[in-house]
Amino acid sequence: MRAEIENIVVEINKSLELLKQRMDWETAEYRMEEFDALSENPDLWNEPEKAQKLMRERQMLADAIAGFKELSGGLQDNVDLIELGEMEDDQEVITEAEDALRKIQKEAAKQEIEALLSGEADANDTFLEVNAGAGGTESCDWANMLARMYVRWAEQHGYKVELMAESAGDEAGIKSATYQIKGLNAYGWLKSESGVHRLVRISPFDSNAKRHTSFSSVWVYPVVDENIEIDINPSDLRVDTFRASGAGGQHVNKTDSAVRMTHIPTGIVVQASAKSQHQNRATCMAALKSRLYEIEMRKRTEGIQEAHDNKGDAGWGNQIRSYVLHPYQMVKDLRTSVETSDTQGVLNGDLDAFMAATLALDVSGKTRAEAQAGD
Repeated sequence: MRAEIENIVVEINKSLELLKQRMDWETAEYRMEEFDALSENPDLWNEPEKAQKLMRERQMLADAIAGFKELSGGLQDNVDLIELGEMEDDQEVITEAEDALRKIQKEAAKQEIEALLSGEADANDTFLEVNAGAGGTESCDWANMLARMYVRWAEQHGYKVELMAESAGDEAGIKSATYQIKGLNAYGWLKSESGVHRLVRISPFDSNAKRHTSFSSVWVYPVVDENIEIDINPSDLRVDTFRASGAGGQHVNKTDSAVRMTHIPTGIVVQASAKSQHQNRATCMAALKSRLYEIEMRKRTEGIQEAHDNKGDAGWGNQIRSYVLHPYQMVKDLRTSVETSDTQGVLNGDLDAFMAATLALDVSGKTRAEAQAGD
């Protein structure tokens, strides 16, 4: 077996071992039997929310077990095929098996990252906000590009995207936009995108064709389950209604249906303008509860609240990623050093490599490879 393929087999085995640890392989099938027994209880659906949570957990475990077995079986089958091909000097069989192992390596790496999505709310839907930083039209246009990038990413991954609220820029782009992104692990994947994003380019709005630097912030927080208790004192809220902007003509809103909700103790502001006032109030309350819950999670898991306190400070020192379109093409994540020259691909939603690298950081701030090298 060639050295390249031997290395691929080693990497697949490493991923399989980590997957076994993550799902606690020794008890996985026993837990699956317990889930099956609970799901067959006719009284289960008397409590729909509890039932949905159980069925979601059951499906996640079932997928993890099936994925592990498929990878493990595929690895062994193709190693055996390579050995058989070498014995019979059949290069076609060897080549097919080697190609299959390369695909298995990529799938194993993907499942390894997905196994990291085991946080308290990682499986939940998510809210995603994009806010333009200082810089007027430039930053508003950059915020619009970022919003499009995340919508593209979500759609490519089969997530449902709903625009909750949007504030247009004075000349171009957007001042802010809030989306709800629905689907399994939506928050787990997108949570690594919270922070300030920096763009360097020749401005299309500058007649002198000078290079400009723009900043916009992204804020991601989970949609909390309705059974999670988040107490909000009504006296801590200020609720404003206003007329949502429309497309003109018959689409102009003639009533104050949009809602802006401010949580006075924290200064958190959420708004919704896509539905009726009643629905917008419910959407704002859900978003506010999610924001407060996310802050508490960060306090417990990180012991800090800077991520919330600094979220609006879109500028130098708080950036997580740079997008350079001039004088060269490069997108670089400042936390993991992952970079690519395919700037157009990134702006069209190709973000998986950046997300995966950030998720793979362990508590010491090292990637798995760095941690293993130091062992």
